Amino acid sequence: MKKNAILLSIWRKLPLSPQQKMRIKSRLVRQWPQLLPAAPAETSAAPMADAAAATESDASAKPWLARNTPQGQRDWIIFGIIGWNFRIQRPQHLARELARAGDTVFYIEPDFVADERAGFSIRQIDPDLPLYSVRLHLAGSPAIYFEPANPAQFKQLRASMAELLGQWGVQASSVLLEHPYWVPLARALPNALQVYDCMDHHEGFGGMPQALVDLEHEYMDKADALIVTSQWLHDWAVERGREDALIVRNGCDWEHFHTSTTSAHAGPYRSESGRKVIGYFGAIAEWFDVELVEQLARRFADCEIVLVGNDTVQAGRQLAKLPNVRLLGEKPYAELPHYLHGFDVCLLPFKRIPLTLATNPVKVYEYLCAGKEVVCTDLPEIAQFGDLVHKAASHEDFMAAVRQALGHPADEAGQQRRRQFARTQTWAMRAAQLRAHTQALTLPSASVVVLTYNNWAYTEACLTSLFTRTDYPGRLEVVVADNASSDETVARLTEWAQREPRLKLVLNDSNLGFSAGNNTGLAAATGDYLVMLNNDTVVTRGWLLTLLRHFQWQPQLGLLGPATNHIGNESKVPVHYADLADMPAAARGWTLRHMGELYPMRTLAFFCVMLPRAVFERVGPMDENFGRGFFEDDDYCRRIEQQDLTLACADDALVHHRLSASFAKVKNTERQELFERNKAYYESKWGPWQAHQYRDAVINDPLN
Repeated sequence: MKKNAILLSIWRKLPLSPQQKMRIKSRLVRQWPQLLPAAPAETSAAPMADAAAATESDASAKPWLARNTPQGQRDWIIFGIIGWNFRIQRPQHLARELARAGDTVFYIEPDFVADERAGFSIRQIDPDLPLYSVRLHLAGSPAIYFEPANPAQFKQLRASMAELLGQWGVQASSVLLEHPYWVPLARALPNALQVYDCMDHHEGFGGMPQALVDLEHEYMDKADALIVTSQWLHDWAVERGREDALIVRNGCDWEHFHTSTTSAHAGPYRSESGRKVIGYFGAIAEWFDVELVEQLARRFADCEIVLVGNDTVQAGRQLAKLPNVRLLGEKPYAELPHYLHGFDVCLLPFKRIPLTLATNPVKVYEYLCAGKEVVCTDLPEIAQFGDLVHKAASHEDFMAAVRQALGHPADEAGQQRRRQFARTQTWAMRAAQLRAHTQALTLPSASVVVLTYNNWAYTEACLTSLFTRTDYPGRLEVVVADNASSDETVARLTEWAQREPRLKLVLNDSNLGFSAGNNTGLAAATGDYLVMLNNDTVVTRGWLLTLLRHFQWQPQLGLLGPATNHIGNESKVPVHYADLADMPAAARGWTLRHMGELYPMRTLAFFCVMLPRAVFERVGPMDENFGRGFFEDDDYCRRIEQQDLTLACADDALVHHRLSASFAKVKNTERQELFERNKAYYESKWGPWQAHQYRDAVINDPLN
């Protein structure tokens, strides 16, 4: 260790420019790649064609390593509320239809692999679809329904998720969140759109811990899109300030339910005694009106009452004494059409409680696929079905409706009208609605101000990365403020502006210096968020959205910068690569391990910083008394602090920096004079200057 410290000290004192040191590092890495920091152990599995397999596949073959989210597209990450192999419901239907539309879908199961190591298991659900079931590693495999993850659990979940994103090349995603347990993990994901699918009034279930309720409310307020399944939930969302909530109701699998033929049965269910059948399939839970069904069984003793579903409220004990009631228990989804087509009347015997008032009942759509008579408790969402179903506001009305349905069923034309309605309410249509809404989302606008002075090759690389990698689902404006470049820069920028409508030029008549030059760009910028970016930088995919997310979740954050390979303070992290072609992969090696993390800082270097327009308007433009440069960024950070706002480095975003591309051409004596003069001016405003520091990880880095 002592020997390493001596070598590091000698290395730092070598009279070499940053560019020379970088070239030496690149040569060292090419010659001895073992000098690179070790990558984290890989624990994921390759995709599996066998949909029944539930274990990790052979990790020795890794064809997925070549996969990346296609440019301009987003993978779906669905954080499930139920396991894929549980009762087939809305989450599985939407996932499958999104995959059928061509998107890659990762369904994150709510049950974990009980393993203390970060990692995941994965299986392909359908060999013909890019649809995968994922179980994250989490020690103890706790249930998600009773309390949020504690700090240690969240840390492991984040590491497990990072393994998935890294090994499967997920570089841009749309999150579809189904349960509030997942909120902290979902909001940590880089370059992700956030969509909350609020399919039930979770508080109506009773017993949901307040901590999970609070997470749901937080996510409802801040998600990019809020999807609800009923008008009641929409009204609730509007009351909470989400006027933009979109109703995407439940639907049906028409192809599955419109015929009675299944793999196990050639035809519909028949009562052994030849009686008419009054039937129900679905959960028999606290919302199921057992008293109503008992009255039905007694009133229609000449009919058979068939109940298909898991009984969690001991309804069987109350109904077992009735000879015409058959409780068949849970049946596979594949067999439900067999029972449906044997029902003469289909039931929705729900209690009117807060939960059901908010519910859009899936099974009504499924019943209508078969053109059946349907009798429902009169809940708000039943109104959309009009006269296709019978509605009952009381038990007595329910009896009358069943008697009407049995005695006067619809003719073939009436049944066909029901089927036609169901054909327009499919899960494919619901998924298309969800997909279109997500693709049309427009996030707050952002302006990236790039100050240039000569060095066209650097500027070209910067702009190319901005327009190809930013991947931002909002209005992006790039404002280039040029400080009277004397090389080809102005001509090239003019050519760029003619073919790139997102590029705005500000051509200054003289070299105004760093502060004044940036101020001209900021004055021309129109975005809700403002970024100042040096022209000697290269950005990584999704950097802008990843940075912006932190402001949405941290309201006290005033100024934010990314991690980088090269800068003179704590924003520098131990990331190395031989050349720019290797930079994106090396950057993800760092950012995924730190997704969602902020490193608190007192002073950010302005090679790349972001701030909300509201903060800029409070603080004002940069102090132009600093002239060509030095200390203007320290000064601005103090002014941010004066507003009781915080500053940080986002460790989940990395921007490559060449460091001092313009100042490298200034004579050392001139640079030193400028440094001393501006330091004195800074200290006249703020007191003694505090020299910048490096992180321990950088100080101890053998390649630093």
